[in-house]
Amino acid sequence: MADKQKVNYWKTFLIGCGFLGSMVVWSIYDPYVTTLLDEKLTLSPFIIDLSAGLTKKFPFLLELMKAQLGEEKAKDAGFTLVPLFIGFIMTFDNIFGVIFQPLFGKLSDRTHSRFGKRRPFVFVFAPLSAMLFVLIPRMQTVPALMLCIIAFVFFMSLWRSPVMSLMPDLTPPHLRSEANSVISITGGLGAFIGLMAGKVLSSIYKHTNSNIQVRESVFVLGALCVVVGTIVLALFVHEKDSRILKGETDSAIDLRYRRKKEHEKFAKIKLSADERKSLLFMMASLFFLFIGTNSITTFFALFAKEVLHKEPEEATFMLAAFLGAGLFGAILAGKWGKKYGRKRVILSGLCSFIVIFIMFVIVTPYTNENQLKILIWPVLIIGGLSSMLINVNTLPLVWSIGGIEKVGTFTGYYYTATFSGQVAAPILYGVVRVLTGTYMSLFGFCTIAFVLALLCITRVHHGEAIPDEAALQAEET
Repeated sequence: MADKQKVNYWKTFLIGCGFLGSMVVWSIYDPYVTTLLDEKLTLSPFIIDLSAGLTKKFPFLLELMKAQLGEEKAKDAGFTLVPLFIGFIMTFDNIFGVIFQPLFGKLSDRTHSRFGKRRPFVFVFAPLSAMLFVLIPRMQTVPALMLCIIAFVFFMSLWRSPVMSLMPDLTPPHLRSEANSVISITGGLGAFIGLMAGKVLSSIYKHTNSNIQVRESVFVLGALCVVVGTIVLALFVHEKDSRILKGETDSAIDLRYRRKKEHEKFAKIKLSADERKSLLFMMASLFFLFIGTNSITTFFALFAKEVLHKEPEEATFMLAAFLGAGLFGAILAGKWGKKYGRKRVILSGLCSFIVIFIMFVIVTPYTNENQLKILIWPVLIIGGLSSMLINVNTLPLVWSIGGIEKVGTFTGYYYTATFSGQVAAPILYGVVRVLTGTYMSLFGFCTIAFVLALLCITRVHHGEAIPDEAALQAEET
């Protein structure tokens, strides 16, 4: 009987196409928007005057930079608040995620429509997000750019939880880790497309020598991927009609009564004290994990520009190695999570992250630029592999703590924790970058975050996968 219960890989891939589209645009968003902001904010008279005023009022800021970089490099770099402002602006998407993703996760749990619970949110908000994404590189002023960014990240936050709740809705609980590895591969493929887009399109437009044209084309490609992903969900993924049909009830009173009973059913589902403790430590671990990973994805293009002297297209190509290794890791992560336990696989991913980052931080002061260009590759490859070992297993672990009745709600909790970490990351590292005066501090900062995530995950004692035969017996009874 257990052998008949297997993941339908093609069906799961189609379910993940909405997630694929979102990963394309987010992979483009971080490196390109930080570069756009860096270019525009560096020339802002307000920030220039504010930075100069702070160094006059607090001379120790410049002295701190000299201690980190040396007097000559500190003088060339100058004290600037641009990284802090970039960090603050890059938190907008995560702030909206914290506020709206749990809300719309719960709302989708209780949605009744002919298209199901989740897809209506994708059908409405994904195309709006795509339209705004195309406009971002075309904004000429800082206020216009800010307005477009805010509108884009707002609409993106409204369909993230519903699209991620599709897979657990359509997959048996004991197959979710393996199915989530397929979803992670699909998302990784989307991220890979986004990261390679700049390199490919810069080759196509090489004869024009126009960075502006390349950037605009990259954003158009991302928007098209969101639209295509939405069309795939509409045509090939079929949720059950979640309406309370007229034949099932004879009056509006009966309809309201059934919905009231449904809400009461949700309210009765309580976690034990130990389960709540595991959930809180899991969310804390996710918070610190995403402080580390989001700092890398947000600031890597600026690290590559300052330290390795790479353009955004080249920096995103380097991050493609991170994603490529992650795709390989995702193939193994779901099966390993099922075989060895989700927590063990997550711990192994965190430990490998910490070890490779500590090694890079230690050897960096003794290497030159050419050596760093070589050393960064194994760091990105091992980091990408480690990332997928963690990410594939964390969301199913959270789902298992909550149970199948509250998948959308606990998906919202998951994204509350991860987006809270992503809110904190750009601001915290922005402060570190301002005080240290160099993006070389990026990997040391991330190592501390991963160590804290490791300490928290050791306190999680629920959410492991249920053995196949036990799960099947439970379904049959």
